[in-house]
Amino acid sequence: MKQWFRTGKPWIWLTAGAVSVSLVAVIGLVLMIGWRGLSFFWPTAIHQMTIETASGETRTLIGEIYDSEEVPIDRVRQSGVEVDASEGELITRYLMKIGNREYVPLDFTWVVEPTIVEDKTPTDMAIIERTKDGNFYGRIIAIEQQGERIAGYEEADFREVLFDRVERAVELHDEGQALQEDEIGRINYQLSELGLEERRLKLEGQLTEQALARLEAERERLQAEYQTLEKALFEIRDRAARDTLIVEDFRGEAVAVPLYRVLDVNFPNDMHLVAKIGHFFQQIGKFVSEPPREANTEGGVFPAIFGTVFMVLLMSVIVTPFGVVAAVYLHEYAGKNPVTKLIRIAVINLAGVPSIVYGVFGLGFFVYMVGGSIDQVFYPEALPNPTFGTPGVLWSAITLAILTLPVVIVSTEEGLARIPSSLREGSLALGATKWETIWRIIVPMASPAIMTGLILAVARAAGEVAPLMLVGVVKSAPMLPVDGNFPYFHLDRKFMHLGFHIYDVGFQSPNVEASRPLVYATSFLLITVIVGLNLTAIGVRNHLREKYRALEQ
Repeated sequence: MKQWFRTGKPWIWLTAGAVSVSLVAVIGLVLMIGWRGLSFFWPTAIHQMTIETASGETRTLIGEIYDSEEVPIDRVRQSGVEVDASEGELITRYLMKIGNREYVPLDFTWVVEPTIVEDKTPTDMAIIERTKDGNFYGRIIAIEQQGERIAGYEEADFREVLFDRVERAVELHDEGQALQEDEIGRINYQLSELGLEERRLKLEGQLTEQALARLEAERERLQAEYQTLEKALFEIRDRAARDTLIVEDFRGEAVAVPLYRVLDVNFPNDMHLVAKIGHFFQQIGKFVSEPPREANTEGGVFPAIFGTVFMVLLMSVIVTPFGVVAAVYLHEYAGKNPVTKLIRIAVINLAGVPSIVYGVFGLGFFVYMVGGSIDQVFYPEALPNPTFGTPGVLWSAITLAILTLPVVIVSTEEGLARIPSSLREGSLALGATKWETIWRIIVPMASPAIMTGLILAVARAAGEVAPLMLVGVVKSAPMLPVDGNFPYFHLDRKFMHLGFHIYDVGFQSPNVEASRPLVYATSFLLITVIVGLNLTAIGVRNHLREKYRALEQ
């Protein structure tokens, strides 16, 4: 036994076992998050339940069963539900999403199994996804056009007419949204810029009669264009408001649901497997391509995906050159003295500073000091409204660049140290200067190590939330940092982030039950984005490693 321990094999097996356990734990966690997140998009049956209340009356509920659990019978009785003692010590209860927020105080309710008198899943039950007030559950009994009935549920082609009308309404809705966000948004932006230009000319004393006339003529032209587009928008909305769905809800009453507020209609109880798979991928596509709605508890997360990727790419562009230059100086130029050792110790210790400290530093230095100075020098016409003197995507990227800078420096230095000194000496012997040797031979050969540092930086930056809460991220951003208005990249704007979106939906949402599946779905999406960015960087690193492998040998 002693001889076995002396060989070191127990420590090899112990290390291998620890790595295996860690790997299994990580894979299990990712699979659990993926399962809980992706199952949210799978179509579930709509139940029509008849339940008995405490007073002995019956009422009907229509909705989806989100979750189930077994609870002690005493806990159920404490909640005011009378249950027969013969049911046992544990009773199953179901969390049911009933939607129809206009007619119920909460769109989620718990149903205790012994109170269920009847449970059916009719094939004609529909989920109506709306732009406002969440889903509506019920039986669609008719379609009206300008108050006149054009199709009823008893007709053979009812669903064909229904889907055609829904598709038309969605197309008009998208057309109106595009017109409002693109063309009308462009005019509003230009009008705002004209107002700032007028104030700037006034501050500089150059607001002449000719300049004022030019600005007024441009403003009148934009106003006329705005009126034309606004008229077109109202026409689109009038066309979209033509059709109405008549739906029988859980109360048995006929409710009019305007089609201009409808995004989709599905009959999950009447779907076969292929239809369910198609619906599953369609819902995932909508989740990653649409903006959020209803306090982030409905809709998609496209602005958060865009903001996360854009901020990480901007951070990478900032941190890579600074990290490489610092590492080259420390390894190739700086002497081996106490000052250099102190700098290396400081760089290593910076990696252990809590991220929120970087956020406070970014807010105080970059936002208030640097951004405030930029506003006073370059944007005085916008004051007292700040342009760069307020949190934005630029300050978020710079703050995270400083946070991840030690990782890039250390990784690059390690790569520089692995390059044989004979390559440096050979280059110098052939007449190259030290500068040419470093930037044409040493740095290219160290590029795989640089990419490794960038991979670690991206992985950390993409998941950070605490500093971003102080320097640029918001719950809901009305505009993306990139659009069609000059200068196209608006680095002063606030942005959405997947990490903060998870925090907001999970802990700040007014509708906890509705947001719970979104937490898992967004978490899995964040993992996917980070893995995608890392795999891209790893591919580049491997390509560079193969390219310079012959030189290393």
